[in-house]
Amino acid sequence: MTDTNQTSPLKAPFDAKRAIDFARSELFERTFKEGMAMVEETAAYLDGPGRAASKRLSRAAALAYAGESMRLTTRLMQVASWLLVQRAVRDGEIQLAEASTEKYRLISREEQPTTSFAGSDELPEALKSLIVRGGAVYERVRRLDETMYDGGACEPANAVSHQMALLTEAFMR
Repeated sequence: MTDTNQTSPLKAPFDAKRAIDFARSELFERTFKEGMAMVEETAAYLDGPGRAASKRLSRAAALAYAGESMRLTTRLMQVASWLLVQRAVRDGEIQLAEASTEKYRLISREEQPTTSFAGSDELPEALKSLIVRGGAVYERVRRLDETMYDGGACEPANAVSHQMALLTEAFMR
């Protein structure tokens, strides 16, 4: 056997176990509820008070409102989709191997852009709050996605554990 064949089976169950454990955890339940509540709250705002508030904005601010609300809803729909896929994995409706494909991963692997639209400073405070909170939920889910399916490729949460895992992998070859 080659080294690749020996290490792949050892690594795959670890990653799968981490993903399954997360999907069954209390942290997932809290994240799921928070993410879905954020989607509902945003939809209610944009369809109600936000719609009325946007009509009172200047042209530049109205364009910023449209752009920021589309950016926010797109990110929240990505979050909701990802959370629903993880729940489907937990419930045995989707195989973990399928859930880990690009089709089910978050589209953006980069942190939320900091650039804003011209007129963004005039946006209603309620929308600004939703943007900030929605961004925080998105970033949390993005990090979870990376940790679960990329093995925490960004940076290990615990450098000592990461080094121990590397040593263990090296000696298992």
